[in-house]
Amino acid sequence: MIASRAQGSAPAGGPGWERATLEKLAFAALNEQKSTRRWKTFVRLSWLAFFIALVWLALHRGTPSSDATVPHTAVVEIKGEIADGADASAEFVNAALKAAFEDEGSRAIVLLINSPGGSPVQAGMMNDEILRLKAQYKKPVYAVVGETCASAAYYIAVAADKIYVDKASIVGSIGALMDGFGFTGLMDKLGIERRLLTAGDNKGFLDPFSPQNDKQRAFALAMLEQIHQQFIAVVKAGRGKRLKETPEMFSGLFWSGQQAIELGLADQLGTLDYVAREVVKTDEIIDYTRRDNVAERLAKKFGASLGEGAVKTLKALPGLR
Repeated sequence: MIASRAQGSAPAGGPGWERATLEKLAFAALNEQKSTRRWKTFVRLSWLAFFIALVWLALHRGTPSSDATVPHTAVVEIKGEIADGADASAEFVNAALKAAFEDEGSRAIVLLINSPGGSPVQAGMMNDEILRLKAQYKKPVYAVVGETCASAAYYIAVAADKIYVDKASIVGSIGALMDGFGFTGLMDKLGIERRLLTAGDNKGFLDPFSPQNDKQRAFALAMLEQIHQQFIAVVKAGRGKRLKETPEMFSGLFWSGQQAIELGLADQLGTLDYVAREVVKTDEIIDYTRRDNVAERLAKKFGASLGEGAVKTLKALPGLR
């Protein structure tokens, strides 16, 4: 019994017990460090895999899932607000259009439109690109309207060879607007003073907290009228003799799909499947629409969080624009 205890660990309080305790503590600390290192390595590898996946998704955005050499109808969707940075932006739509026209198998391009409008600049860039690609590749373009094709969306649609609508679609709104609010009366009632410093008589033009003068109002209306006339010219060039002009046609009013056909703003009733099957003569449909993928959405959110911090910092400084 005595020999057995001598060969094992020293008894508590006996000779050498301090050394045995220290050895146990040292081994425990080493094991904890190894565990911590393994966990850090795992976390780093996980982040690396995550960013590799983001890069892969970004590089594979907008690739058609079907064989682009097979005869097909190419679809480019224009949905929601037309604006820079949106899915319905000239950057995304024009890139999709270019890919659709270039593919050997595309027999025609369909603009699948469901938009209330937006930026006339973005719409003009898309209209110009459609006309350019049509002339280069000699392929027909058809617009198929869903719920709405108004304002800037109709600006794009008139570049198509034909416009197909549903009888209840909303079509038109050929006009231009500039909106905002004025709070000067309310500020006077509340006793609030607006302290706006500018270099340039019109730098505070359209500031909602400053009164609007007749000169600035006339300037804004003249600019809107010029944009309106540009819109009208594009519609007339796109629709040609099909238009049955009325005094209200370019007033900003909009019509149902059935009324739009009667006015020559659209050609006939039809859906995407109808156009692909009966007009293009192919049931194969390939969607070329480019959208933000998961990677880009996360990147934008990350950028927005950084931007929010910068904005909060700048808000502490006097406004300078």
